[in-house]
Amino acid sequence: MNRHPSPGRLRAWHLVAGAVLLAVLAAGSLLVGAGDLTPAGLLGGRPGDVRLLMESRLPRLLAVLLAGTATSVAGLVMMHITGNRFVSPSTTGTGESAAFGVLLATLFAGGEAVLVKMAMAVGCALLGTFFFVWILRRLTFRDMILVPLVGIMFGGVIGAATTFFAYRADLLQSLGAWTAGDFSGVLRGRYELLWVAGAVTALGYLYADRFTVAGMGRGFAVNLGVRYDRVVNTGLVLAAVITAVVVVTVGQIPFVSLVVPNLVTLALGDNLRHALPATALAGALLVLLCDVAGRLVRFPYEIPVSTVVGVVGSVLFLALLLRGGRRMGLR
Repeated sequence: MNRHPSPGRLRAWHLVAGAVLLAVLAAGSLLVGAGDLTPAGLLGGRPGDVRLLMESRLPRLLAVLLAGTATSVAGLVMMHITGNRFVSPSTTGTGESAAFGVLLATLFAGGEAVLVKMAMAVGCALLGTFFFVWILRRLTFRDMILVPLVGIMFGGVIGAATTFFAYRADLLQSLGAWTAGDFSGVLRGRYELLWVAGAVTALGYLYADRFTVAGMGRGFAVNLGVRYDRVVNTGLVLAAVITAVVVVTVGQIPFVSLVVPNLVTLALGDNLRHALPATALAGALLVLLCDVAGRLVRFPYEIPVSTVVGVVGSVLFLALLLRGGRRMGLR
């Protein structure tokens, strides 16, 4: 992975400004929705407003923040350990593998608890991710853009198989819910699994320095005494677990794990410990902004966040390719 020649430096006020912006947007998002919720009603302790806040609006906000933070950090980790800026859970078949795991859990363990679905999704995500890495290590070409193309094809094959089996089992409608990120169904008691993704994200920060060294290549990492294979496998497990938990809870959210880490590292450099807080903050901001926009565009109806993120993310990705292609190692 190419190093940036003169990356910017993250200062404390950058994070403070981002946190303030996130707090303002989060507070505003609590008031957006089909149900009437006003600050006066909350301050006055109106039972209906308090119940709406605690049962729907606050759980939704927490789900958005956790999903955005975890997904962007998963992309950052995978980008570093593979040494390729276009490798992320959305371009390696990880999300499609997790959806296939949910389908298997629905077919063979439909009456079990949601933890069973999460376990099967995590298992399939791990298998799919490690299989892609196995393929990646046997490729002879070095063009960085071809690697994610292989991952997209690999994910397409898994997605096609998932669609086929879902069609045969009359589960296409359920499959659409798993593959399209949407926070409209989030209520208290239906998002708490995302705290697992939050915990795994925090664990990734503890390994930040090792992921940074591993991203410089096997030889460099081994010379510094880092167990390269163990660190890479740990990063893949973190990314797979985060992706599976998000898919099980709210569905797939495209582009976040690809665009956000690239934007942050272009500005701050490739030191994971420095870039990770800003990546987490930027991911939460992007998903929250798109979620609020999806609720306002056709108010009181709602556009799934995956649709809004897909539009915004594709524009950002094209801008990265057109303006930052040279710095990202493209010709």
